[in-house]
Amino acid sequence: MSTSTAAQPIADLVYRLSATDRCDSCGAQAYVAAEVNGSELLFCAHHGRKYEEKLRAVATSWHDETARLTV
Repeated sequence: MSTSTAAQPIADLVYRLSATDRCDSCGAQAYVAAEVNGSELLFCAHHGRKYEEKLRAVATSWHDETARLTV
């Protein structure tokens, strides 16, 4: 499972989500991407945190760009 975390230096993070990527739950800008059963799910920071524990248990990858919100 690949993981990007806020603990990494900002310069080392790869931002692959853009303003056109939208949360599957509410339509806000996506900052978290999770791959589950071959499908990518996108979430805003709020819904990413809300579902993180359950999703990490089944996700094959987890990409978190929420650190962008504090820069």
